[in-house]
Amino acid sequence: MEVKTKDLWVFIETKEDGSPKKVGLELLNPGKAMAKKQGGELAAVVIGCNVNASIEAASRYGADTVIAVDGEEYKDYSTDAYTIAITKLVEKYGPTSMLIGATNNGRDLGPRIACRLHTGLTADCTALDIDAETGNVAWTRPAFGGNLMATIMCPEHRPQMGTVRPGVFKMAEPAEKDAKVIWEKISVPAEDIRTQIIELIREMDAESVDLEGAQIIVSGGRGVKGPEGFAPIRALAEALGGTVGASRAAVDSGWIPHAHQVGQTGKTVGPKLYIACGISGAIQHLAGMSSSDHIIAINKDPDAPIFGVADYGIVGDLFEVLPVLTDAIKKAKA
Repeated sequence: MEVKTKDLWVFIETKEDGSPKKVGLELLNPGKAMAKKQGGELAAVVIGCNVNASIEAASRYGADTVIAVDGEEYKDYSTDAYTIAITKLVEKYGPTSMLIGATNNGRDLGPRIACRLHTGLTADCTALDIDAETGNVAWTRPAFGGNLMATIMCPEHRPQMGTVRPGVFKMAEPAEKDAKVIWEKISVPAEDIRTQIIELIREMDAESVDLEGAQIIVSGGRGVKGPEGFAPIRALAEALGGTVGASRAAVDSGWIPHAHQVGQTGKTVGPKLYIACGISGAIQHLAGMSSSDHIIAINKDPDAPIFGVADYGIVGDLFEVLPVLTDAIKKAKA
């Protein structure tokens, strides 16, 4: 595809009501720095129905330009409609790179667009950088089951594309700013949309667990020994006003639903405080929480890898430590 600008695009995924999903706003922060580094502008691409709230948010969180497509056919996500719209926009404006949140929809959309545009896509990235001279993006993601981190580049095809995990980057501080808004009218005939949503079935527990938006997370791992072992985890989380997380080992054992899982195959989080209880610290788990502002690890094994990323460590039995912490927090708040 012909590159017409040095601009970098961020896809702002919208909800059913037209408001933005958090990951798109997060990606505006690194996107701004990358665009500036190569001498281009940052454009937010907003597609949905009644998207004024998303346009305003994209402007406040750093976009120089917002390219908006609004229509009833975009109210519910469909691969066909969104792929057609974004492909037409890319062919018209010719950006050099595009960032997409690695949500369920983003993981579906990114590869389809890349295939249409005959370019590459790096999935589930956890770090980004760009070479100012060549404009080549360095996409970093876990590889070989999360046992090492690979940096991938796509020097011969444009636009460069990648999906980035939610929670990896922090949103910039919002500012009063009026980005240039470009409205594009792209209609997709009903016969070109080959899928239709018949019914939405929501998992109730997943609806109540907002790990990506949580400021405090208390997580349990294999060391909790069973589903009942999450009782002190929940008690501490409640005392702190936080959310309960878990490692893959605890989820795979059936002790807690998948909606609570933090890590490479779960959610990527970046809370102000992350308390890891009975979690050894496998690289797959660290990939999902190492960007937390403050990490406290509680483990009986003094050599557990989790202590290598922790700001504070407590070597001890979580069933003895957590009740003491919970009681102290309750007394301090009384």
